[in-house]
Amino acid sequence: MDRFRMIFQYFQSNSESVMNGICGLLALASVKMYTCFDFSCPCLPQYNMVYGLGIMFIPPVALFLCGLILNRQSLVMLEEWRRPQGRRKKDLAVIRYMCSSILQRAMVAPVVWIIVTLLDGKCLICAFSSSVDPEKFAGFANTSPVQVQQLLAKVPCKDDELMRNNTSRKAVSRYLRCWSQALGWSILLILIIAAFLARWLRPCFNQATLLQARHWSNYIDIEQKIFEETCCEHSRLFAHKCILYFFQSMRQEIKLHSFNLPREGEGVEGEEDLLRGITDQDQVNKLLKMWYYEKPPLNVSQATQRRPLGQERFPPPWADSPRTPSKFPWHTDV
Repeated sequence: MDRFRMIFQYFQSNSESVMNGICGLLALASVKMYTCFDFSCPCLPQYNMVYGLGIMFIPPVALFLCGLILNRQSLVMLEEWRRPQGRRKKDLAVIRYMCSSILQRAMVAPVVWIIVTLLDGKCLICAFSSSVDPEKFAGFANTSPVQVQQLLAKVPCKDDELMRNNTSRKAVSRYLRCWSQALGWSILLILIIAAFLARWLRPCFNQATLLQARHWSNYIDIEQKIFEETCCEHSRLFAHKCILYFFQSMRQEIKLHSFNLPREGEGVEGEEDLLRGITDQDQVNKLLKMWYYEKPPLNVSQATQRRPLGQERFPPPWADSPRTPSKFPWHTDV
């Protein structure tokens, strides 16, 4: 149990590992979906191509969108891209790195689906059976062009009465399956070579920009998580104080039900410290608005010099004081 707990904590603290695991699960799900899918070609000249190409490319689009939805960094990247400039400048290199990472992970499941369909060959046989040159096959020599098109459209349907005694059906099917598998293996080989080159040639280039982009993309994700956790903690304390205030006139009834309430003045100072002086709905709304429009700069040296032991306390931004700026230098308290 301890080992599983350590693995769970590792995945919980590492966003990249979680995203890689989700990509792997989507890839396995795509393979399982295709194996469980009941493929039945309509065997009609005007519908075969639509059905075959639709089965080949529509599910990958859905899997790609699922990969974007399940990836938490996609929302973080969009928020970073669309947020106002404020006091923190936007780094386009970080946004490009996050976008590239998101797209790479989201493309895994669709590519697996396409490769599996090509290696199986059913979709391509259904889609392009009517496009085969009938002169390459002797079984269509003595038939009219209309009958040839009907026979070619029924190549995927081996149980059809018109194709049971036709010797060219298997030849056309093998011909298209050969091309489908060759295309699938070629795509897989190209992807493997591209991944190999990207892996082994990356140390040959300057790694400083990549390290910076990766560091600050992780920072943006962690900052958002810590901000949400701090907001949840503040909301819990805020709700606790509101509930105590609401039941202040019912202390006797609450004591009868064995609820332990603090005495007058007990614990108030500690909770006020945890609330950071934010004790009003308008103050909370203004704080959240300032976090969105005026994110603090990535420089904590000033806050460290002014508050070395964590004992000083900055006034809230809504305090009416001529010396208090309306900016956000106190962001380390939130």
